[in-house]
Amino acid sequence: MEANKTKASMFFFALFMLSINSCSAFNITKLLNKESDFSTFNKYLSETKLADQINKRSTITVLAVANDAMGGLSNDDSFTLKSVMSVHVILDYYDKEKLAKLAKNNRSATLTSLFQSSGVAQNQQGFVRVEVVDGEIFFGSASKGAQMNSKLVKSVTAQPYNISVLEVSSIIGVPNINASPAPEKAPAPKKGKSPSPEDEAESPSEDTAESPADDTSDSDSEAPSPSKARDSTPPKPGYEDDLVTADSPSSTPAPAPSKNDARATAAEMGVGVVAMGLVISVLVALF
Repeated sequence: MEANKTKASMFFFALFMLSINSCSAFNITKLLNKESDFSTFNKYLSETKLADQINKRSTITVLAVANDAMGGLSNDDSFTLKSVMSVHVILDYYDKEKLAKLAKNNRSATLTSLFQSSGVAQNQQGFVRVEVVDGEIFFGSASKGAQMNSKLVKSVTAQPYNISVLEVSSIIGVPNINASPAPEKAPAPKKGKSPSPEDEAESPSEDTAESPADDTSDSDSEAPSPSKARDSTPPKPGYEDDLVTADSPSSTPAPAPSKNDARATAAEMGVGVVAMGLVISVLVALF
């Protein structure tokens, strides 16, 4: 009994995984190979490597253009060709019924294309606008000045909620899509300049140096120190050899003894004389 339950569980699990793989796995190249009218569109998807990006997605919508409406793209450079083709890949699942309902309720809607995820789309270039006009669905770039001239023709093929391939009447024109963005230049590192002898010899900058006017005002407002006054006094005649600078240690005269120090010295000498007299008196009395 337990063995039968285990086998049944494994069977349903394998069936579940198989159903998931069959629903999510698709190949846009193989799908379009079945439709000879889209051979040029299919070839461009492969050349630009967009087919690989489409097959990696779980939900996608491809707005395919028939061979007779692909004129002009063959003359574009590889950057422009890939940009234009990626605008025709919508990053969600939209079939004809879902688009009709979406546009009818809102009159217009904006869809995100694969070009928007490329990182090179400018402004609204990576978005596609869809509108209903007189009961028909039209596509156009969301960029300013773009025309809504690409009409939904039919549904080509679909795997519900995974991939939908819709035919549109013409290439969706995007203004200035052929303008490749210029790469951003990294700022050059600033090289440190070692100061040259000439720079070191230059006068101080305005931030640190004081002007002569400031020095004059300072000298006028502040009283000169005694040392400055003494230095500025001209020597008297006959005393040039006696003049010394205040900073020289040998030129500093020894301080004269004060009156208090002289009195203290005299008192000490008096006390000493009295003590000597007492000692002599005691010695005379003993002998």
